[in-house]
Amino acid sequence: MALNNTYDARLVQQETAVGAGVQVLLLALIGTAIGMGPAGWLTGLAFAFATWAVLSRALRRSRPRSFGPANRVTLGRATLVGGVTALVADSFQDSPPVSLFVGLTAVALVLDGVDGKVARRTGTSTPLGARFDMEVDAFLILVLSVYVAMELGPWVLLIGGMRYAFVAAALVWPWLTAPLPPSTARKTVAALQGVLLLLAGARLLPHAVNGTVAALALALLVWSFGRDVLWLRRASRTARTPGGAAVAERPQPAAP
Repeated sequence: MALNNTYDARLVQQETAVGAGVQVLLLALIGTAIGMGPAGWLTGLAFAFATWAVLSRALRRSRPRSFGPANRVTLGRATLVGGVTALVADSFQDSPPVSLFVGLTAVALVLDGVDGKVARRTGTSTPLGARFDMEVDAFLILVLSVYVAMELGPWVLLIGGMRYAFVAAALVWPWLTAPLPPSTARKTVAALQGVLLLLAGARLLPHAVNGTVAALALALLVWSFGRDVLWLRRASRTARTPGGAAVAERPQPAAP
C-alpha cells in the first residue's frame, strides 16, 4: 500500500539508518573484544553501507506503509550476518574466537525461522520482506562457505555460489525466473545449509568428518537446485506447446 505522507516515508527510512547504526555498534563491540584488524572493519562497514543503500532503495520503490515487525527481525539478523562477515574477513589475517563465530551464526540461523512466523501472524507478509529474507539467507551461506573453504578447499564455495550462479543463468535462460511451486523439501534443504556449514566451520569434529558434512550440504543443494531446474524446464516446454500455456501456469506439486 502506498505511503500516505512524507512522515511515514521518513520513518521507514529512519529504521534502515538505525539498522546501519546498530551494525556499526556491533562491529565496535567485536573489534574491542578481539582486536579486529582492518580487513574485518572494512568488510563489516562495507556490508553495513550496502545493506542500508540497497534496502533504502527497495523501500522507496515499494513504498510500504511501515517497515513492519518481520522486517525488523530480518534486519536484526542481517546485522548479525554483518558481524559474521567481518569475522570471516578478519580470519584471513587472524583466527577469530570460534565461540564468537558460532554464537553469532547460530543466533542468525535461529532468527531465520522467526521473521516468517512474525510476518504471517501480524499479516505483514510482503514481496519485499520475502526477498530481503532470502538475500540475507543467501549471503550468510556464501560467507559460511568462504570460511569453511579455508579449511576444506575451494570446492566448498560451490555451496555459497550456487544461488548466485542460478540468478546469473536466469539472465541467459529467462524460463528460470518462473515461479516455483511451494516445496517443503526445498525449504528443508535451504535451512540445512547453514546448520551443516556451521557444524563444519565450528571445527569441533575431525577434518574428515567436517569434509563429509560439507559434502552432504553440497549434495543436498545440487539435488534441490537440479530438481527445480528440471521442473522449470518442463514447465517452459509445456507453455510453448499448443494448448499447454494454461497447464504451465498451474504450479504442479514438486517431487518428494
